[in-house]
Amino acid sequence: MSNHQKRLSVPKSWPVERKTATFTVKAGAGPHGRDGVPLLIIMRDVLGYAASKKEARYALNQDAVLVNGQSVSDEQRPIGMFDILAFTEREEYYRVFPDEGGRLALTPIDEDAADGRLAKIEDKTNVPGGETQLNLHDGSNLRVESDSDYNTKDSIVLGNEDKDILAHFPYEEGCLVTAVRGQHAGEIGEVTDITVTPGSGSNTVAVEGDDTAFETVEEYLVVIDENFTGDDE
Repeated sequence: MSNHQKRLSVPKSWPVERKTATFTVKAGAGPHGRDGVPLLIIMRDVLGYAASKKEARYALNQDAVLVNGQSVSDEQRPIGMFDILAFTEREEYYRVFPDEGGRLALTPIDEDAADGRLAKIEDKTNVPGGETQLNLHDGSNLRVESDSDYNTKDSIVLGNEDKDILAHFPYEEGCLVTAVRGQHAGEIGEVTDITVTPGSGSNTVAVEGDDTAFETVEEYLVVIDENFTGDDE
């Protein structure tokens, strides 16, 4: 199987130039599905920390690059929305956050903010033993007590070390959200109205921010709080 991916056919979220060359590296198996960006692209094309795959592999073999608190040695490891990247030797920390074009971008954060990652609850499943499994946006899952108050479309913050839930942001009117897909990707605002659509259609949501007001579908939104906007950096 080829390790290359045509640039013209990469997902719109990938932060790569599409017409500078024919091919780029293909993402390996892992979280985030097709939208996951290979770590090599982040290190080489976005940050400029490696000029080649060989240099990236050397850096990764020094255990100095962490993704969500875990050392990574595979340059094709998929990186996606809300992942936390740490370059320990440089003392640099980033959160992967969608920009206003919908492409994944890196937001610098403090080391203290790199201890946990945001995750959207996509759905819930009852599992044996009286527990509930939360299925998250990146393909991972987490088991909680069946009477826990976590609901679909809520967001949680997972600790990197023990995967404990550090924070819970319910999806409701008045919550702060960011659009991660669609023409309003990257925009941030407060939910002012949720319109339930009868049948199988998507519910629509009205969002208002300091400089923006828009309407989109629920699936395009993720609940956040002020610590995830980058405004405090």
